[in-house]
Amino acid sequence: MSTKEETVEVAVPVRTAYDQWTQFESFPNFMSGVDSITQLDDKRNHWVTSIGGVTREFDTEIVDQVPDQRIAWQSVNGTSHRGVVTFDRLGESLTKVTVMMDFEPEGLVEQAGDKIGVVGRQVKGDLERFKEFIESRGVETGGFRDEIH
Repeated sequence: MSTKEETVEVAVPVRTAYDQWTQFESFPNFMSGVDSITQLDDKRNHWVTSIGGVTREFDTEIVDQVPDQRIAWQSVNGTSHRGVVTFDRLGESLTKVTVMMDFEPEGLVEQAGDKIGVVGRQVKGDLERFKEFIESRGVETGGFRDEIH
């Protein structure tokens, strides 16, 4: 299992950053390699990704969600991974967003890519694109405020 953690500060209120992150179907706007996400219900999402010429489909389930604080997920089939994104209020219009992921690289190419830092750079790039996306909009595209445990 490999672990990656990246952080970015975004110049929006914590509620705006959190609400946008709950809009999973918008992830292809800022996550490279994510072709589509279909929200199946309040807890489950179906992902289609294309990374390094390899297309994968898998489902994830939200296992813990607290508005303006955290969203934790795990895969329920396909590639084995889990993670958490946390939101920390740094000021009225400044939020720290931290993503921590555990995943199992599959095959020699993914294992080699993980060893040379490809995944970490991708997560960091995705967070930077999230920052650009939400700051350029200034408002979220929607929000889900329920708790899940």
